[in-house]
Amino acid sequence: MAKAPPFNGLIRREVMNWMWLHLITVLMAAVLGAWVLLRPKGGLWHRRFGRVYVVLMMLASASSLMLPAQVGPQLWLHFGFIHLLSIFVLLAMPTAIWAARQGLYRVHRGLMLGNYIGGIGVAGILAALLPGRFLHGLLF
Repeated sequence: MAKAPPFNGLIRREVMNWMWLHLITVLMAAVLGAWVLLRPKGGLWHRRFGRVYVVLMMLASASSLMLPAQVGPQLWLHFGFIHLLSIFVLLAMPTAIWAARQGLYRVHRGLMLGNYIGGIGVAGILAALLPGRFLHGLLF
């Protein structure tokens, strides 16, 4: 398998554009998602901000698919294990919206909470703590 260029050297401009889009959308989703999760559910603002949160998470997940895996094995082309999380988010977000519209609020809540904890929490911690990751390089 071809190895993607490392982030600790010169990075192609298009990869950096995707990286910044990913980072900005994740940070915005983290703040907005926390607000939505901590506020009362079902009201007008929950639905409005929830829609924005879903768009941000979908953009963050889609943009991550453009980034090469830098830590761990690459499974196929430039995709690694972390990209499986992105695919999960891209599938789970529309499913969570569908569940809410069908009145399946426990399913909706589980998917949204799982996406927040896994898609932002776990992935963010790994991105910050694992050497070789772009965010780790920014922070340390």
